[in-house]
Amino acid sequence: MTEVQNDSGQAPETAPAAAPAAAPRGGTEVSEEVIEKIAGTAARSVPGVADLGGDVARFFNSVLDKVGLDEVGDAGRGVSAEVKGTSATIKVVLVIEAGHVVQEVTEAVRAKVIEAVEKYGLTVAEVNVKVDDIELNPPAATGA
Repeated sequence: MTEVQNDSGQAPETAPAAAPAAAPRGGTEVSEEVIEKIAGTAARSVPGVADLGGDVARFFNSVLDKVGLDEVGDAGRGVSAEVKGTSATIKVVLVIEAGHVVQEVTEAVRAKVIEAVEKYGLTVAEVNVKVDDIELNPPAATGA
């Protein structure tokens, strides 16, 4: 305990001593791939998003699907991230479903991506969304 003098000249009061600051024992780095997966999952959950990625990425993904590697590359496809310290800049390329308002879908994607990434303790500097295509005929749902 350290003594603290008061201004009125009365007896000194005791105050708890400040705890020493913990010495850093290393750093934490979050890879861009992790941010891309988080952002991709968030973007896919937005109504009106049919798919992620540009034409080339979607083409290669369809080839991988046909040879039985349907999970390869899906998690971060259509998303790129640049991480500097605890700040991330994210780009999302998406395909929207016909009938949805582009501005509404892109704003919802932006908000959902920011919310998801910031839950992991990073700050999102910006999320840039590019609409690469529109899906005119959504695939028919298969049911019982």
